[in-house]
Amino acid sequence: MAVIADHCPEIQVTVVDLNEQRIAAWNDADLSRLPVYEPGLDAVVGRARGRNLHFSTEVDAAIAAADMVFLAVNTPTKTRGLGAGQASDLRWIEASARQVATAARGHTIVVEKSTLPVRTAETVTAILGAAQADGQGKTFSVLSNPEFLAEGTAIADLESPDRVLIGGEDAGAIEALAGVYGQWVPDERILRTNVWSSELSKLTANAFLAQRISSINAIAALCEATGAAVREVARAIGTDSRIGPKFLQAGPGFGGSCFQKDILNLVYLCRHYGLEEPAAYWEQVVMLNSWQQQRIARLVVRNLFGTVTGKRLAVLGFAFKADTNDTREAPAIRICRDLIEEGATLAIVDPKVEPEQIARDLGCSPGGGAASLSGEGGWVPAASPEEAARGADAVLILTEWGAYRQLDWVAIAAVMRHPAWLFDARAVADAAAARAAGLNVWRVGEG
Repeated sequence: MAVIADHCPEIQVTVVDLNEQRIAAWNDADLSRLPVYEPGLDAVVGRARGRNLHFSTEVDAAIAAADMVFLAVNTPTKTRGLGAGQASDLRWIEASARQVATAARGHTIVVEKSTLPVRTAETVTAILGAAQADGQGKTFSVLSNPEFLAEGTAIADLESPDRVLIGGEDAGAIEALAGVYGQWVPDERILRTNVWSSELSKLTANAFLAQRISSINAIAALCEATGAAVREVARAIGTDSRIGPKFLQAGPGFGGSCFQKDILNLVYLCRHYGLEEPAAYWEQVVMLNSWQQQRIARLVVRNLFGTVTGKRLAVLGFAFKADTNDTREAPAIRICRDLIEEGATLAIVDPKVEPEQIARDLGCSPGGGAASLSGEGGWVPAASPEEAARGADAVLILTEWGAYRQLDWVAIAAVMRHPAWLFDARAVADAAAARAAGLNVWRVGEG
């Protein structure tokens, strides 16, 4: 919405939320305190906020005034009930649709922005249709407009998208939304489809990207066993124009708010329509991702003489990827939980993730700091890699922050307990410098 406001100064854009604290943070005069960290976002918000970009808790009033309403609420995986563990929880989409049906005035174009299961638009249309039939002069058109941006590069992805996808049945509504994007996106990049194809395209895009990550991680494990180097293999296959080089970086697996959720949704849909073999195929992508994270934790334990009980381990990076403060489904969560379960004390540092968020994700408050042989694991926050490494038996790099490419390994090794290890799950550190400083080094995908 900030990018739309930035490029379309004549359009008034109002972002609404029931969470007063969140809206207050978006209105904070200090742009460095925005609730979402994304490179370049502060500049975009700074240009448009107060001019034609507004943040408010007055939800009904904003809906009533709007010609177009974007539904951008959370659609997590259900944790209980029918489809638990795979299907999307659509309670907030339904609640939002009902609020729009109640508050809207005149004709309103309703745009699905959340990632949704195929045919969700039917539900939204049915709810809005009931309001349309009540004789108050309300009419609605429903569009699907999924987002394909990547966290960390979101602003660039929005400024110059590969494509903008708009699905719907009302040609006039489709062209109205296309006209908004058309102010900075070439028309040939604005794809128009039916609403069902649009909804399924988002799930499919994320499933294909996640499948590439699981595939290269499977090859990384084989490289480690055979003495091959996964980065050399990735470079070799990436030069094939039919494959391409993107999403061939071996690591601790995929995270974020979309990949796992969308694949599990795809699995659920396949099973719903009786397609067991496709369901099993996509389910395996998620299973291999979990296996990779468990494999890394087991590898750490095995190399530290078969036990991490009573040992301090420095964990560098907790966000699911660099240049974001998002920890949803971050690989670090599973790896850290497994190591805490094994009795390790983790010293965790991340340049953008607050300790309060780490505590929520791990399900335990920080405490202690002195590793013990009691078998009770735990974690403590650290202010820097050097502080995290003090007295540690190993350093684990779990997020590919740029600063971790240029660490002072002599200084880090000097404060560690030896024999000491570097476990580089992102293959970003200077392995030669770490070895020269006296560390044993494991890098993902290297024999």
